[in-house]
Amino acid sequence: MERRGPGLLLRDILRDTDPQIATIAEVVARLAPDILLLQEVDHDRDLHAMRALRDRLARDGPHYPHILALRPNSGLYSGRDMDGDGRCCDARDAQGYGAFSGQGGMALLSRYPIDRDAVQDFSALLWRDLPGALLPVRDDGTPFPSAEARSAQRLSYTGHWVVPLMLPDGPLTLMVFHATPPVFDGPEDANGRRNHDELRFWQHFLDGAFGPAPQARFVLMGDANLDPNDSDGRRGAIRALLADPRLQDPRPMRRGPAALAPGKSGDPRLHTVDWPPPGPGPLRVSYILPSRDLRVSDAGVHWPLTEESAPAASRHRPVWVDLAMP
Repeated sequence: MERRGPGLLLRDILRDTDPQIATIAEVVARLAPDILLLQEVDHDRDLHAMRALRDRLARDGPHYPHILALRPNSGLYSGRDMDGDGRCCDARDAQGYGAFSGQGGMALLSRYPIDRDAVQDFSALLWRDLPGALLPVRDDGTPFPSAEARSAQRLSYTGHWVVPLMLPDGPLTLMVFHATPPVFDGPEDANGRRNHDELRFWQHFLDGAFGPAPQARFVLMGDANLDPNDSDGRRGAIRALLADPRLQDPRPMRRGPAALAPGKSGDPRLHTVDWPPPGPGPLRVSYILPSRDLRVSDAGVHWPLTEESAPAASRHRPVWVDLAMP
């Protein structure tokens, strides 16, 4: 739900004629999740678009009285040449790619109250301050694109949020994010390194590197932009998360058969997106990883055998997990 300029998403929702938004409402109504994380959705400071979308979803499906949409790094002005092309300041020079502040952010919609006083937003963390950061360098060993850019470069492409929800039987902590694509750069591999470190952040967080971390009843969820088998990028980062003993991978799958895509080795039933040519095709990039103490009763990827309406809501397919709370 990215648009070409600020305010256009709100316009499209209020007009109530946009086929993409109608399809999104149809899919959400069918899945009816208690907690819904939206990615690549434009942000405005007063959440006018998210409240309008919440009301549109409620016409056909669940009502979400609680919304969290913090200011994302996408489109956030940096004032520096962040991509090393010698120019400033276009969409690639923002803290996260975006033509305007808030383009392509995140939003969390919930049936359960959010403990707003306990929300932690790590989006302002500088990349260089991550322990063991894989910062890009030039051939001569100097910082890429510059020492000045490194002094301001945030780790998060969109955001890293820790969000406690207040469920009837106790708190549930969500750890949500959207990592940068590990491509669209040069031999310095700036995006690949950043993607790796955005995923590594969560293991450092659970290790206590950024203060007390939840020990139980938590869920890591978001778009890692990385497939453990078939992505360009540093696949060890997502493999390490999937193997972390504090997390479990429910391996959500689409229902029905799925043919192995040419050049791919991973199970096609696990794919969560299908980028058309010349893109990389189908990959698993979106994840919901509950803590080990939570019991998964079901999981899946909503991938109909035929598109239910046109155009489709997104190239990405919803990933869902049902949890039985202890």
